[in-house]
Parts: sequence; C-alpha cells; structure tokens
Amino acid sequence: MSTEATRRVALVFSLLDANGNGVLEAVDFSLMSERVVAAAPHAEPAARERMRAAFERYWTTLLTELDANGDGEISFEEYTACVLSPERFEPTITEFAEALAALGDPDGDGLIERPAFMDLMTAIGFQRANIDTLFDAFGPTPDDRVRVRTWVEGIKDYYSPDKAGIPGDHLVAGAADTAA
Repeated sequence: MSTEATRRVALVFSLLDANGNGVLEAVDFSLMSERVVAAAPHAEPAARERMRAAFERYWTTLLTELDANGDGEISFEEYTACVLSPERFEPTITEFAEALAALGDPDGDGLIERPAFMDLMTAIGFQRANIDTLFDAFGPTPDDRVRVRTWVEGIKDYYSPDKAGIPGDHLVAGAADTAA
C-alpha cells in the first residue's frame, strides 16, 4: 500500500467524521449527505436521491464489513482495513463516484463545470486550493469542464491502495494537519 493511499484515506476519514468525535457513525453520513446534496441546487431530484442512497450504502457497507463489536461506530483502523481492500469496497465506491459525478452534471451532457465541481468538493470538506488543483489535473476542456467519466475514475483511483502519483493526491497536499 502506498503512503499516498494512506494519506488519502486519513483525509477522507477526517472529512466523513462530520461531527468530529473521532469515529464514523450513521449521523456522520446523514450530515455529509445533506451538505453535498445542498451544494447541488440545480440537480434533478433523482440525482439528489441517488447521492443520498450512495452515502447510505457507504455507511451500510462499513457497518456490515467492520462493526464486529456491534457498537455502531467505525474507528479509523477499521475504516482503513475496509476502504483499502478493493475487493470489499469497490462496488460501494463506484456507486458513490457515479452518484457524485451525476450530481455535478445536472444537464446530463457528460461534463462537469468547475463551479459545480468546486461546490461539491467543498461541501465534502476538501480545501478549495486543492480542489482547484485537482480539477486542473483532470485536464479540463477549453471551456473549463471535466468529463464525468474522468471524475468517476479519479474517485475510484483515490481509493486504490496501489495507486500513487494520481490526480487525487492533490487533495492531500497541505492537508496533513486535517487528517486524523
């Protein structure tokens, strides 16, 4: 597993811990889901519901795979064990990535404009400068849009333990202090 993957996962854990209590719980995913959906006011109701469902599946997968003691909480160690095991978590991440990208493409043209991308990624909690750098790393079109498929693949790469030097690594640049 690469150092980059470990840093990426630590950052996501800290962002998903929406109430900041050091563990992941159902309430964290509800809070995050509502923040992200609110950042896409022009999205169709179906896309908004798909995003909520993807967050719910994310939580359900973690709970099912990791909560051995039945306390309804996932520690950082438990989280790392699951998300860095593609065979256990890949379908959940794919669903999440596709739902997030669809939320950012309300007109369905297969392209995401920078403002929508920035709003969604900011709602998740990433730092604006890092989001901007990530968008640029995805190779936007001359009219400043990225392909939905590029973003989906970028999200999936972010959770791949063997990936290093990927665009998603820009999200952890300068974010070590926020990672748990």
